[in-house]
Amino acid sequence: MFARLREDIACVFDRDPAARNTWEVLTCYPGLHALILHRINHGLWRFGLKWLARLGSNVARWMTGIEIHPGATIGRRFFIDHGMGVVIGETATIGDDCTLYHGVTLGGTSWNKGKRHPTLERGVVIGAGAKVLGPITLGEGAKVGSNAVVVRDVPARATAVGIPARIVEDHSEIAREIKAGQMGFSAYAVTRNEDDPLSQAIHGLLDHAVETDKRLEKLLKCLEQSGVCRADELATADKFDPQYLGKIVD
Repeated sequence: MFARLREDIACVFDRDPAARNTWEVLTCYPGLHALILHRINHGLWRFGLKWLARLGSNVARWMTGIEIHPGATIGRRFFIDHGMGVVIGETATIGDDCTLYHGVTLGGTSWNKGKRHPTLERGVVIGAGAKVLGPITLGEGAKVGSNAVVVRDVPARATAVGIPARIVEDHSEIAREIKAGQMGFSAYAVTRNEDDPLSQAIHGLLDHAVETDKRLEKLLKCLEQSGVCRADELATADKFDPQYLGKIVD
């Protein structure tokens, strides 16, 4: 038990530069308090004392602002930063080394019994305000951007952003560029290459239009140099006028 607690304290120092000493972490980090209380409540839940476990989870929510159902399964070195408003459902499964920020919901989309909450594999990071809904799986090392709504599986080492969330980046190439253990922590699951997919599409269309215009200008310049049409015509005519283009072709 104490070895697990030491791990939890060490992961706070690894992922939060504001942490200054062990006493501060033990007394001032609601995410750590919620995790410790959940382990107690989860033990009661598995032992069959489900009402007592639910009561304990309500006490933990009142103390920390973090609601973790005692039936949820949580791995080692789990870190909740800030924590207020985090909700983790009954059948959620969280792997080792995962990180959640404030306002995150691991919720269900069905009232049916059985698995109805997400599964987070090792090293998943979920940004502030994100909602991960349904019995979906977030692969190892996946990241979810702030305020995203995820309703489909996210591949390993990919980043999902938007509403509904879309995959915008595969981190495998970035990971190869950086030495193991030196990758740095993406506090809100935002990367240097991350853009909204719609924005990327619009920029792509604009770039294509600019490139097409440049090619057309180059074509007209070649026609002028070959004597097909005069410079004054090129300067005054509408380059997209069908009659003008037909005259050039003739």
